[in-house]
Amino acid sequence: MGSPLLAIVRLTAYLLATMALIPVQTVLLRCGWRHGSRFARCYHRLCLRLLGFSVEVIGVPVPGRPTLFVANHMSYLDITVFGSVILGSFVAKSEVAGWPLFGLLAKLQRTVFVDRKRGSTAQQRDGISERLAAGDDLILFPEGTSGDGIHVLPFKSALFSAADRTIDGEPLTVQPVSLAYTRLDGIPIGRGRIPFFAWYGDMDLGAHLWRVAGLGHTSIELTFHPPVTLAALGSRKALAAHCHAVVAGGVAASLAGRRPAAYISSQAAVADAAIADVQTQ
Repeated sequence: MGSPLLAIVRLTAYLLATMALIPVQTVLLRCGWRHGSRFARCYHRLCLRLLGFSVEVIGVPVPGRPTLFVANHMSYLDITVFGSVILGSFVAKSEVAGWPLFGLLAKLQRTVFVDRKRGSTAQQRDGISERLAAGDDLILFPEGTSGDGIHVLPFKSALFSAADRTIDGEPLTVQPVSLAYTRLDGIPIGRGRIPFFAWYGDMDLGAHLWRVAGLGHTSIELTFHPPVTLAALGSRKALAAHCHAVVAGGVAASLAGRRPAAYISSQAAVADAAIADVQTQ
């Protein structure tokens, strides 16, 4: 499925634009992240157009204070989706730094690279905390890996360790975000087509990108849920359970074509039940 000619045109345009703009981002970063972050957002928006994506934003990102955004993760494509909306950096596994091209782009986004091996929780927390304390927004994928796009994997509570801090005397703001690839050429993607966009397991990156670039127009929904704090929920496990319940519910709603008003109250109930279950363990 997909057009080889369209894939060639899109990928050529994407690579030419990227190579031309890398020096610009490098210079802007030397002038300060404020300039670099705005340019990075423009770059990601350009990439979305070149690859045939459009993003509908539901809800509002928390403005005016450092925020840890936590979201489900499907593939490397998510970086461009989130980067087109949020003026922030990503938290990624250390292996990403060595990827061809994407590793360089991650560094230009000032990505926080973490070693997710057992025993490195303190190092992860400190690296993330330093950036939040400096006023940066960070985007975290607490599943720890990319999933199939249908099921949201459990959130690793250890990755929420940085949420146990205050910024200017206030608890750190954590905002759950749901990402869903919903339509292809106006037709609901459904479970059968989700693997076109999800990149997980032993999938080859180059082959996956080639296939995606040859598809038609893709619609994506990015849903920003009400923000929370670890202090309000009581523990990292409770915070992880709450965010997972809300994000998973948002993904399911987007794939089913439901709007936020129809499910946000029910998701609050689901999240409360998840927290109660954690607290009884």
